[in-house]
Amino acid sequence: MVLRPLIAICGTTGVGKSNLAIELALKLTNGVRGGRWRGAKIINADSMQVYAGMDIITNKVPESEREGIEHHLMGFKEPGEQYVVGQWVQDAIQIIEETHVQNQIPIVVGGTSYWIQHLMFPNRLTSSFESNTVQQQSPISSDLVQAISRLPPTLLELLNALPEQPPSASANPEEAFSLYNLLMELDEPVASRWHWRDTRKVLRSLRIIKDTGRKPSEIINEQSSVAVEPRYRTLCFWLYADPPTLNGRLDTRVDDMIKQGLLGELLALQKIASKPRPVSETCQDNSMHAVEASAASVDYTLGIYQSIGYKEFHGYLSSPSPSDEVFRAAVEDMKHSTRKYAKRQVSWIQLGDQWALQVRDRAEDITDAFLELRDLPDPLTLSATAREMLSVKDKPTEYDPECF
Repeated sequence: MVLRPLIAICGTTGVGKSNLAIELALKLTNGVRGGRWRGAKIINADSMQVYAGMDIITNKVPESEREGIEHHLMGFKEPGEQYVVGQWVQDAIQIIEETHVQNQIPIVVGGTSYWIQHLMFPNRLTSSFESNTVQQQSPISSDLVQAISRLPPTLLELLNALPEQPPSASANPEEAFSLYNLLMELDEPVASRWHWRDTRKVLRSLRIIKDTGRKPSEIINEQSSVAVEPRYRTLCFWLYADPPTLNGRLDTRVDDMIKQGLLGELLALQKIASKPRPVSETCQDNSMHAVEASAASVDYTLGIYQSIGYKEFHGYLSSPSPSDEVFRAAVEDMKHSTRKYAKRQVSWIQLGDQWALQVRDRAEDITDAFLELRDLPDPLTLSATAREMLSVKDKPTEYDPECF
C-alpha cells in the first residue's frame, strides 16, 4: 500500500519557507501530470504563528500575499494560551486527512522543526502525545505528581517557566545548573545520562515532562519495543542560507517590523499580560496544568510571549520615560536574538539572488517526480552545501531527547 503524500518545508527563520510553500501550492493547482492530485493547502508549523493577531511579531504571511491558498492552524489560539506539539500533531493529522479526501496535497511549513519531526515520524514520544495529552484529560503519572510535590519553590517556579531556548552553560552556569537540578528531581535516571552543561538535552527532557505529564524514563521503558511506521510518504525540503547572507536579511527584517508597527503589537501584548487571569476551574485535579496552577497563575512566558521581541523591548516599553538610547539597545538586542535563533535552526539549500533557479525550479521538478512516483535524486548530490549539511557524522546509540 502506497502511503499518501505530504510535502514538508523546514529551515531557519528568514530563508523563504512560506514563499516556497505558496509557489508549490500554486503550481499544484494546475494538477500533477497523470495523477489524481490537484491543488494544495498549507498547514502552519510555526509555534508562534498559531496565535491570533500579532501578525508582525510572528511574521505571518499577509493575506494579500497568500495568492488565495488556504492556510490552516494559523492565528487560532489566544495569546498566553499554551499549545504543545501533541495537540498540533493531532490537529495537523485531521487537516491532512481532509486535504487528501479532496485530492489535494498538504504542504506543512514552519520553523518549529520538532513539530514537523513528530508529524512525519510517529515515534514513541508522538504516540504518547496522541494518546495522553491531546485531550488534556489523562492523569499525570503518580510518580511525577509526588516528585513535583517535593520540589522547592524555586524549582517549581522554574518548571512553570521553562526557557524557550537552552541557556549557555558558560554564560549562565547558574541557570544551566538549576535546569539540571530540576530534571534530577523529576527524573533521575534520565538526568544521570546528561552532563549539566548539556542544556539542550536537559531542557528537551524537561519539555517532554511538561508536554506529556510523564517521565521520559517511563515512556522509554513502556514503549522501547514498539515498532512504528511513517504516517505519510513525505517529501521534505530543507532550506538553507549561509550566516553572512542570512544575518543581513534578518537585521533588515527587524527594521521593517518596527516600521510596520511592531511596538504597537508589543504594547498590546503587555496590556493583555497585565490583566489578572484566574486559574481555570475546569482543570482536572490530576492534570499537569492543575499541579502547576496550584503554585502560580497564568504564566506569560508561555505561548506568544516567547516571541523574539517581547522580552527585548519590555524594558523600553515599561519605562515611564524611555530614551532613544534604550530604544536602540532594544533594537540591537532583538536583531541579536533573531540571528542567534536562526543559527540554532538547522537548514538546507542556499538562498540568494537566483531563488527561481536554485530553489523554486528544483523544488517543482522534485515535487513532480515525487507525486508521479518516479525516483528522486539523492539529496547529497543536489549541491555542495547539501552534501555538507546532510552528512551524518555520528549516529546516536542511546536515548537522545531530540530523537525520542
